[in-house]
Amino acid sequence: MRSPRRHLLLVPALLCALAGLAGRPAFASDGGGHGAADTGISAQVARLYEDAAVATQQYEAGRREAEAQRGRAERYEALLDRERRDIAVLHEDLGRIARAQYRSGGGLPLTAQMIVAEDPDELMRGQRAVWQADLAVNNAIDKSRRAEARLAADEAKAAAAWEALERRNTELAGIKKGIEEKLEAAQWQLQGQADASVAAGACRGAVRLDQPRTDFTSAWVAPVETYTLSAAYGSGGARWANRHTGQDFAVPIGTPVRAVGAGRVVKVSCGGAFGIEAVIAHAGGYYTQYAHLAAAAVDQGEQVSTGQWIGQSGSTGNSTGPHLHFEVRLTPQMGSAVDPVPWLSAREVNLD
Repeated sequence: MRSPRRHLLLVPALLCALAGLAGRPAFASDGGGHGAADTGISAQVARLYEDAAVATQQYEAGRREAEAQRGRAERYEALLDRERRDIAVLHEDLGRIARAQYRSGGGLPLTAQMIVAEDPDELMRGQRAVWQADLAVNNAIDKSRRAEARLAADEAKAAAAWEALERRNTELAGIKKGIEEKLEAAQWQLQGQADASVAAGACRGAVRLDQPRTDFTSAWVAPVETYTLSAAYGSGGARWANRHTGQDFAVPIGTPVRAVGAGRVVKVSCGGAFGIEAVIAHAGGYYTQYAHLAAAAVDQGEQVSTGQWIGQSGSTGNSTGPHLHFEVRLTPQMGSAVDPVPWLSAREVNLD
């Protein structure tokens, strides 16, 4: 499966996009009528499809951040354990000092020591011992308090990091789910319109989608950007009279379908086994077919460029589920198909 396009967007940008999306009408207001509604739902699906890709990228980035945060939390926990052990050692030191003072009379008042002292030197030694013991105790207490304060700060820091991460991931999951729900509803609405056109045997006319900016460095591309390969050329199946004549790409309804190379549209039709389809003539005498579409975005006779969106995938005609049926032919008609995988490979387009 090919990797989806990388969208370098931040969460605030995504939220702004969603705010704009929420304000869009269900259908584009470009003059009214049935054609305007058809164009509106096609454009809405295309926009939602792109928004869903962005949301998925952001959600996956959040999931990766969660894993990184998990590692940081584990390091925090190791630090906290070490600090707890240090504090336990300090408490033991305090106990040891207290016991030593008790045994040595370190707690005896200075006046009493002066009374029982046999000479001044003994008194000075006793006083120094008391001062040293008091200093050790005070230092140990201060060190213990500082360690406990660091422990409390680290615990609060770890808890705050987890809370922030949970809030962010919950927000991203909600955004992703909301877009996907809207996309699914719009996809089936688009498919319903396509089914009605096929049943009537009359195409609705080209839907005009906002074309993405392209910067292809090669003359040929795959017919869809993100996909899973399904039925291959020459494979058998109960739904085909002989052998499968193309390469199928399993993609959701409404996925933008691209012209694999520059050429001229020689056929756009509805009805029949291929449902809504488009055929493009390319230099060198080859033709490519794009079938089972939910909508066509080009008209017959139109010139197209490499990577231009020429339609949206669907499940019209003799189809058991959403996918793009892609063929390479020697003529515009059936019966002249060649294996599209090596044909594309020869043009430096490797399907995986």
